[in-house]
Amino acid sequence: MKAVVDNDTCVGCGLCPNICSEVFEMGNDGKAHVIGNEVPEDVKDTAKEAESSCPVAAIIIE
Repeated sequence: MKAVVDNDTCVGCGLCPNICSEVFEMGNDGKAHVIGNEVPEDVKDTAKEAESSCPVAAIIIE
């Protein structure tokens, strides 16, 4: 399972790393970025929560 952040859509609210810091972090550009290549098995549900909580739908978990 992979996480993707559309940085053109991201508004940098910081909600995703607050929900799932194992997968998301805020970059120097003020936008969210994915940590690593794969979503760890033990945080898949939390990553999906971050996806559904994104106010601008900039996150895709596939």
